[in-house]
Amino acid sequence: MCARYLEFILLLWFPGVLHAQSTAQSCRAPGLAHGYFLPALETYPHETKLTYACDNGLKPVVEGWWATSTCQNGKWVHNPQCIDEKACFPPTIPNAKYTENSNGWYEEGDTIRTICDEGYEHKDWSATARCTNGTWSSLPICEKHHHACGEPPKLPHAVIIHQRYRKVFAVDSEVQYVCEDGYTMEGGHTKKSIFCMSGTWNEGPTCSSRPDAGHGGSPDVGTGGGHTTSTGHGTQPGREDSRPGTGHGGSPEVGTGGGHTTSTGRGTQPGGGGSSTTSGSRSVYASIDTCGKHPVVPNAVVVQVERMYLKYKCNSFYKQEGLDTVVCYDGGTWSALPVCKEAFCVMKPGPYVYGLDLSAAVYLKEGEQKFPCMWQDYSVAVRCTNGRITYTDCCTSYNHWLVSLVLGFTFQITILLLICFMCLILNNTLTLHSYSALFYIN
Repeated sequence: MCARYLEFILLLWFPGVLHAQSTAQSCRAPGLAHGYFLPALETYPHETKLTYACDNGLKPVVEGWWATSTCQNGKWVHNPQCIDEKACFPPTIPNAKYTENSNGWYEEGDTIRTICDEGYEHKDWSATARCTNGTWSSLPICEKHHHACGEPPKLPHAVIIHQRYRKVFAVDSEVQYVCEDGYTMEGGHTKKSIFCMSGTWNEGPTCSSRPDAGHGGSPDVGTGGGHTTSTGHGTQPGREDSRPGTGHGGSPEVGTGGGHTTSTGRGTQPGGGGSSTTSGSRSVYASIDTCGKHPVVPNAVVVQVERMYLKYKCNSFYKQEGLDTVVCYDGGTWSALPVCKEAFCVMKPGPYVYGLDLSAAVYLKEGEQKFPCMWQDYSVAVRCTNGRITYTDCCTSYNHWLVSLVLGFTFQITILLLICFMCLILNNTLTLHSYSALFYIN
């Protein structure tokens, strides 16, 4: 019985195979101008390969001085063609896109303009390349943007959804985590998003095992005679001193079975020198629209506005302390603001040295600057350090260089003398100990 079924199947299958072979079309000999190919036939059966080369000054339309093409059901793949040897083939530029020519190659003198993929930027702001004598001159390089992030962190019992894998993510990118079955996030959530902010992902969620149905109870409510207490310590906004708070750092706990649960924490209110952290919960970031009006940082301006953070830059003559980015928490509060401290000195009007007399106040950045004296090629070197001013007499550029050289040499000599002095003391101490030991033996 099985043999009859097999015969029936073979009867149906063999004609199909023969029909497929008979319908596969052969190819006519390609029309190759300024070149030659082998074998030279009038027609070529399906899947036949031929090899071709080009005359002097020309080259195949693919890499190499010779090439092969295959007959595929009546068409040549690829179509044999000879082009100018000074033409260029499409370049491979990692992490970039550009418009490719329809004919598959570029003539000498053609220029391409590249666009970097999301999360990348052009190195040295070079975005174009030119075809010159068969090669591309200075192909653009797309490197990771300094504000982009790497791959999101791998979190236990969680997976990222609705996002294909990438090694680089642009600033302000969002990825969403979901806990596996049987696990949940804080607050009973099963999903949470994190964001790329200035090259760093904000803190991800923690997926914890769900409590079994027999525990019962609710947050902040003890069962079976237990009780819950929460204490904390906080820093008040706008003050450097701290005083005990009431529960700023605590977290909801559930006591069962006649026991009790105690939760302690330490928190810092946004705007008072740090971001809020607790022992039982994590800060959740929100869009900056949640916090409303942008906070004002004295002597600084906002230089970058993204969906999830602001970036500040101190004005000239000021230096920054703290992070330059500010984020918004889901409670509608801002994180710690940067501080811009003075980094300048003021030279008041009046005479300083013979030959230098200021008629108006001058503000100096930290470092050294030169002021011209009344004599040609003479100047005063003024240095501003931590708000204090030091300056030299009127000297020529050579004298300034010589003074700095002598000061540097003097410093080195002083260090050497100190080393020698320490060695001398050490040597004398060792000698004294030797004499003492010898005297004791005798």
